[in-house]
Amino acid sequence: MTEPADNLDLLQGTLDVLILKTLSWGPRHGYAVARWIHDVSGDVLRVEEGALYPALHRLERRGWIESEWGLSENNRRAKYYQLTSLGRQQLGTKTTVWAQYAAAVSRVLAVGAET
Repeated sequence: MTEPADNLDLLQGTLDVLILKTLSWGPRHGYAVARWIHDVSGDVLRVEEGALYPALHRLERRGWIESEWGLSENNRRAKYYQLTSLGRQQLGTKTTVWAQYAAAVSRVLAVGAET
């Protein structure tokens, strides 16, 4: 059985790679990051503020993203996040690891499904 902390690590790792992928398309403010993930996932994945902003701050502390203040489309102050070169490297690494993980889970779920 998995411990709750293991589930949290998996969720954080997944959110990290989703944020890094989102920012690979260019700088975005927090709400735009959440919206992009929601839209691209076909309205399946929702990133709540309570998970998004701690993840953004964690990634910034690690040096994977950086931020600066700017104006949003609504002419409001917003913090814009963008990938650093280290973040781009991490995106490549994490994408590979996540793809291997997803393939392994798919193989397990497929056992016996052929019949």
